[in-house]
Amino acid sequence: MSKPVVAVVGRPNVGKSTLFNALAGERISIVKDTPGVTRDRIYADVEWLNYTFTMVDTGGIEPDSKDVILSQMREQAEIAIATADVIIFMTDVHQGLVDADAKVADLLRRSHKPVVLVVNKVDSFHKYEADVYEFYNLGIGDPHPISAAGKLGLGDMLEEVVKYFPDSSGEQEDDDRPRVAIIGKPNVGKSSIINKLVGENRVIVSDIAGTTRDAIDTEIRYNKRDYIFIDTAGLRRKNKIKEEIERYSIIRAVTAVERADVVILVIDATEGVTEQDAKIAGIAHERGKGIIIAVNKWDAIEKNDKTMNQHTARIREILSFMSYAEIMFISAKTGQRMPKLFDMIDMVMENNSMRIATGVLNEIVSEAVAMQQPPSDKGKRLKIYYTTQVAVKPPTFVVFVNDRELMHFSYVRYLENRIRDTFGFRGTALKFIIRERKEES
Repeated sequence: MSKPVVAVVGRPNVGKSTLFNALAGERISIVKDTPGVTRDRIYADVEWLNYTFTMVDTGGIEPDSKDVILSQMREQAEIAIATADVIIFMTDVHQGLVDADAKVADLLRRSHKPVVLVVNKVDSFHKYEADVYEFYNLGIGDPHPISAAGKLGLGDMLEEVVKYFPDSSGEQEDDDRPRVAIIGKPNVGKSSIINKLVGENRVIVSDIAGTTRDAIDTEIRYNKRDYIFIDTAGLRRKNKIKEEIERYSIIRAVTAVERADVVILVIDATEGVTEQDAKIAGIAHERGKGIIIAVNKWDAIEKNDKTMNQHTARIREILSFMSYAEIMFISAKTGQRMPKLFDMIDMVMENNSMRIATGVLNEIVSEAVAMQQPPSDKGKRLKIYYTTQVAVKPPTFVVFVNDRELMHFSYVRYLENRIRDTFGFRGTALKFIIRERKEES
């Protein structure tokens, strides 16, 4: 089931990133160099009680002039309205209620999306009580006083936020149609791919407005099987958001990837693979989705017998963190290899859901250990007692060892490669959890 998306909107310096850090806690080691995680922390996964959700920061605004702030606030609000299940509208008790707040509140109110109004920097409710009440004038419900820096009032605020989460209990239980997100930079041909698939097969059943967001889900039937395509370019652009905003394309990718089983990353063959592609790919990789890299506009490339290999090598180099991803060279314009996309989606879905029997898995791991001795440190050698698969989507393995510190990343990668050599797992990430068990006597 996809995680709900909560977007945070607010003026500069109201404390959005402080709230981000407070809620995401240590998990916001998002400053690490993981592909797909941009430095300015556009999104983070948050866990609270039994809830998990994706929190999105719709943008830091550079305050040049009041007019600029207002137009950028409006843009932020539009991004939030288009992509989020719930919007946190953040204000600052010290700065009080300002004109920009009122105008954005008006926009949010008209969107009919759930909005939780938060008044930050309230480190003493008694002291600021009257100032908090002033925010009732915005007319978007009760203001929730918090102090992001002091971590005060966050529980009450989150209680309000989760009230608006969609009820997922039986919503898609029986829906086993593969959900495929098409992601990539603007203008790489994402919509053209959908249009070609729809047009060629003439089997579009309906345009289903995507759950709670304004994304359009397109149902396509191929070979007697139904697929749901989630097109990140398919957001109805009532709100003329500038297409070139990198932040916006990443936010849209996050929300689409959350809802998908398989992700197709579209790359423009005429441009080649870029760092922005790596960022977007990293979102799908981190979430353990099945991944296909579709190099579109292949018809527009001058080719010789080495062209495909050169493109493949470049993609593998830039996207080295997901060497398992399948690569296809297609043309939405001419239809080249488009029907093969469905075969690829089926195969990747199957691999993403594959289970390996524990006995067989342990045989493979024992063989791998015999071929390459585990690392040791100060005379102590790593022992692997037992390996078992605990989950699918992505396939997740728990490895029991005598000392976690000895299980170097490179040895995990070695075991992963041996497992892939045996079972394939093409197109899907594998996840390894290392658990320590006391020395067996």
